[in-house]
Amino acid sequence: MIMKTNPTGTYSSGTYNRRRFIGKSIGFTLISAIGSSALLAACAKESNEEKEVSPPEDLMQEHGLLNRVLLIYDHCQAQLLSRQTFDPALLCQDAGIIRSFVEDYHEKQEEDYLFPRFEKANILTELVSTLRTQHKAGRVITGRIMQITRPARLTESDNTKLIRLLSDFSRMYRPHEAREDTVLFPAFRRIVSKHEYDALGEEFEKNENKRFGEDGFEKMIAKTEDIERSLGIYELSRFTPSTGQ
Repeated sequence: MIMKTNPTGTYSSGTYNRRRFIGKSIGFTLISAIGSSALLAACAKESNEEKEVSPPEDLMQEHGLLNRVLLIYDHCQAQLLSRQTFDPALLCQDAGIIRSFVEDYHEKQEEDYLFPRFEKANILTELVSTLRTQHKAGRVITGRIMQITRPARLTESDNTKLIRLLSDFSRMYRPHEAREDTVLFPAFRRIVSKHEYDALGEEFEKNENKRFGEDGFEKMIAKTEDIERSLGIYELSRFTPSTGQ
């Protein structure tokens, strides 16, 4: 479940639309000090304006989901290396999120809307070529992970294969998404017009709703959180190292 702020500034459970959120940054102390009805009206209008999330921001948020999925992969790999047991169905579900949301949707958005524009502009073409190749490799690995984890129990041979597959996937995708976030996405704004840039945001939202229904991203986050809880890795505090203080 996603957390959102209520009018008192505290947190309550609920979902939010990641592409449009209400800005509520006006301080009440400032309003009372000035006491201007004109300012109050302007502030009310400002606070109710919708803020659009740009296409690269949209894709980067989806990378956040991918990172949580990779965390589950890392945990399961560690369990296999230490010969600890876990339900293979959880790993299969995690791979299913990668297949349905990351590969069949997120990467498809990149391949349909971003990569062709860079290729047409003859900009970052070598990077785009490598990213395409890695998308294909990732889909092969995901298919193998899902195939191995469908049975209720894993054999010793399955464990060995999974350790390698999980390692290969994480090792490829962490630099993959980092290069997109720091190189490809920042450059995208410079190769399209403002109108085209804004229109793509609407297109991304339409595609997500068509494929997953309303709040598709939030639904995937909720599924990921369920897996994290089942594996005992949901609480963020468990990742804080001891510093001896």
